[in-house]
Amino acid sequence: MLEDTTRIAAIVPCHNEEITVAKVVRDLKTAVPGITVYVYDNCSSDLTARRAAEAGAFVRRENSPGKGNVVRRAFADIDADIYVMIDGDDTYEASHLPEMIETLISGPYDHVLGVRQDNQESTSYRPGHEVGNLMFNRLTGWLFQSEVTDMLSGYRVFSRRFVKSFPAISKRFEIETELTVHMMSLRLPSTEVAIDFRDRPDGSESKLSTFKDGFRILGLISALVRHERPRLFYGVITTVLAIASLLFGLPVVWEFWQTGLVPRFPTAILAAALMGLAFLLGSVGLTLDGLRRARRETSRLAYLGLPAVSSPAEARSHPTTQPTTQPSSQPRPQPTTQPRPQPRAQLAS
Repeated sequence: MLEDTTRIAAIVPCHNEEITVAKVVRDLKTAVPGITVYVYDNCSSDLTARRAAEAGAFVRRENSPGKGNVVRRAFADIDADIYVMIDGDDTYEASHLPEMIETLISGPYDHVLGVRQDNQESTSYRPGHEVGNLMFNRLTGWLFQSEVTDMLSGYRVFSRRFVKSFPAISKRFEIETELTVHMMSLRLPSTEVAIDFRDRPDGSESKLSTFKDGFRILGLISALVRHERPRLFYGVITTVLAIASLLFGLPVVWEFWQTGLVPRFPTAILAAALMGLAFLLGSVGLTLDGLRRARRETSRLAYLGLPAVSSPAEARSHPTTQPTTQPSSQPRPQPTTQPRPQPRAQLAS
């Protein structure tokens, strides 16, 4: 069970999800009584906002299209202790949420990823998406020297310090990749929980484009490697240019050693230019790596400035220090009226 003071907020990005959004909101409230559900209507042309409000969600509108824009705004606007991100298409099972939240607290972790299970009866996880997801998992894990099973999952639970230290640069569906890389680059405590994944109901259509969104994710991974691992990125380019320079230049040097002449003067200029460019890009990579280290240290300090999620037992074992008794010669301060606490979320037993 959670303490009454634990604030849990669910963020539900939606674009034309009037068929499913009400059920998602009701399922979340059933799974975690007292949870505050925020539905972000992202340029919908149907009755998504009305259905969400009727189900008891707080509805906000984000006019910039893209899931990344929704997450960026929600992370900035919403103040909570625990954050839940779930799609509004009713493909994720909300009943797993208590387990995910308890896992976050018991760690304590800053990020719990819902890993979709292969369901033979479901067609929602299309073969093209499954193969692409596996490829991205391995590529990202190799590049950032970490492991992830389902980096494109849209069902996650975060701590407050994860959310408030996350830059949120992505605009569209590549936001899941950025969330995963943020966890990897700062080496934040994270774990995974297996979840069920089901088909969309009749009349509900996926907004994903296998190839278009796949190329966006590849572009984001490339950009993140350039920013987060500049020595690797520029080191590969430097090595390629240096090898090309040697391939062009060594025959010219050998010929000069034998004859004292340089008959292929343009080739010699090209080889020298390639080697100079290789040294230049190598220097850029080393400089950016130093800047990256300073940036990560700053991000780490900002992350450490926020408290970790603690279990109720830990909170009770570290009670707040009470003020000492005032001397009798000093007037005692008059107590002030404290505001009544707002209702908080509790997990279903």
